[in-house]
Amino acid sequence: MNLPFFIAKRIAFNRSSSFSKFIINIAIAATAISVAVMILAVALVNGFQEVIQQKIFSFWGHMHITQYQPNAGPLTEQFPFPSDSTMVAKLRQIKGINTINAYATKSAIIKAEKDLEGVIFKGVDRHYNWSHLQQFLQEGSVIHYNDSSYAPEVLISVRLAKELQLKLHDPLIIYFIQGPGQPPRARKLTISGIYKTGIEEYDKTYVLGDLELIRKLNNWEPGSIGGYEIFTDDYQQLKETGTAAYNVIPDQLFIRSIADIYPNIFAWLRLQNKNKAIILVIMSIVAAINMITAILILILERTNMIGIVKALGMRNARIQEIFIAQAAYIVIAGIILGNILGIGLAILQQTTGLFKLPEESYYMSVAAISLSWWQVVLIDLGTLSLCILVLILPSLIIRKITPVKAIQFK
Repeated sequence: MNLPFFIAKRIAFNRSSSFSKFIINIAIAATAISVAVMILAVALVNGFQEVIQQKIFSFWGHMHITQYQPNAGPLTEQFPFPSDSTMVAKLRQIKGINTINAYATKSAIIKAEKDLEGVIFKGVDRHYNWSHLQQFLQEGSVIHYNDSSYAPEVLISVRLAKELQLKLHDPLIIYFIQGPGQPPRARKLTISGIYKTGIEEYDKTYVLGDLELIRKLNNWEPGSIGGYEIFTDDYQQLKETGTAAYNVIPDQLFIRSIADIYPNIFAWLRLQNKNKAIILVIMSIVAAINMITAILILILERTNMIGIVKALGMRNARIQEIFIAQAAYIVIAGIILGNILGIGLAILQQTTGLFKLPEESYYMSVAAISLSWWQVVLIDLGTLSLCILVLILPSLIIRKITPVKAIQFK
């Protein structure tokens, strides 16, 4: 039997009431709280990033194919080009691409009875795949197309409907901005649906309507479009998928990821990784300081025992192993309890949505949770390794304890 581990086990699981038992309980509780906070921090940041990215991609896809325009921003109107069924067929054969939608945008002003608002009219055709946007629909239905002309229907956001005091099926007049020196062209349309993504940049800006209306307003050739939005299966493989798509499209077109179009949103999402790292570092430091304090108190209380085992011939290194092993018991117990607490709260939030968020600030009404088993394992192993490593320093105090003085110590 390993003597240091046997002694450490007897001390750690000693049921008699003592000050060391109280310290051990506090150390276990503090470690459990630190681990639980780290697990919840990772789960919340992951969930936040995934929900926001999913909303962004669902509204605008993962990549856009358009005519080349230097310094084009997210609100820049596209140059038209003919739709190309052959190119689309080749793009669909690329691994990872699942949906390709044609679109075009045009600047406009919505006029209601009491107010007006500047918007971007996003036109989509009858072949548009609405499955990605269907989740955001709060009222009504998607656009109903007809064969004779453009569909006189639009989808507006909850925010625009509230600001302009509009309701489902209400008529509204949209003034489309033409070229320099030309007056706006007005069209009377009807609200067929009201959507809400929760992302302010989208809800305050975009109105969805028929692409054919933009063709007529811009005097484009039949079949002309402003671009293609592409949905992929895996955002992590976007670079490889984009490279494969770039080899298919003609020279006059170019491809951009949605992260290139909306860099401010994705920079903000990446900033959350720093917040996650800060929380992990702080809680790791708290756990380490807690264990250092606990081991110093335990060494102080067991000074008499240290003197006795030294007098019996036990080496300093072996005595250090006693207290490091005892600390390992404490850390492991704290990690187990922390996992139960952290994962339990994460599951509770995931199933009940107990904790709410102000949607205007966080783009979601409920705190989202996303956690992988390997992240929990890394937190557990990191906490255990760090605590055991930092305990080597305070355990060196044992080397300075002399048997004669320690045996007399009470």
